[in-house]
Amino acid sequence: MFVRIRGLAKNYGSTRALAGLDLAVGEGSLFAFLGPNGAGKSTTIRVLNGLTAMDGGRVEVGGIDIARDPLAAKRLCGLAAQNINLDGDLTVAENLDFHGRLHNLSRGERRRRSAELLAYVEMSDRAGHLVKTLSGGLKRRLMVARALLHRPRLLFLDEPTAGLDPAIRRRIWNLVKKVNGAGVGVFLTTHYIEEAEFLADRVGFIHQGRLVGEGVPGEIMARLGRWAVDRFGASDVETAYFADHDEAARQVQNGETGLALRRVNLEDAFLALTGKRMN
Repeated sequence: MFVRIRGLAKNYGSTRALAGLDLAVGEGSLFAFLGPNGAGKSTTIRVLNGLTAMDGGRVEVGGIDIARDPLAAKRLCGLAAQNINLDGDLTVAENLDFHGRLHNLSRGERRRRSAELLAYVEMSDRAGHLVKTLSGGLKRRLMVARALLHRPRLLFLDEPTAGLDPAIRRRIWNLVKKVNGAGVGVFLTTHYIEEAEFLADRVGFIHQGRLVGEGVPGEIMARLGRWAVDRFGASDVETAYFADHDEAARQVQNGETGLALRRVNLEDAFLALTGKRMN
């Protein structure tokens, strides 16, 4: 396993963000970490990247204990954070060059890697543009390029498509698949259920700072069934699950109002584990 977390704890004052989290993520995998706001997803990423100190537990990245050698662990990772933290008054190329300097890349290597990665994210024609003139989608792509500049083995993506329209979101998905296909592991947090279903080969659910379930998306959903029928009440939604489409369809066609047929999704699995919806 490339990431090993045992008993990870983190408190912010009287608020417990992580309550003994245990998690293992394989090298080269595309792992989606799912849970509602405040569940501890971003805190986990911050701890793994050495941006937040842990209050308890043990974390290893690539076999390196981050408490003992945080810099060595950070060299193995790239981070595209939830908040866009590019320098808007610098050009695209200058942002990449500055990041390369922070990682002690030579001038020649910074130029080569910047050119390679701008081509990779289809932004070669934007190298001289000020970042503040870019669209949200282009900024997200640039953040991925920047995170890959020093050749990390694991890329952290924290809500990489937040606020983007569906067409741009799909373009980012293709980029993430491309990165992972090139052999870089991806650790993804997202609120978009369909994003995790499309991208991830494994998912983990976090609730109240603990891992409450994990596995292959298709297998997790199949435990409930393949089809869901929602019954919309005055203040709540009740859901029944069916393995067979025709059986589910007959339930909807029985004349009762307020019923809707759909496919089972990962949020159903989270709801079954916790009794709560993810949003």
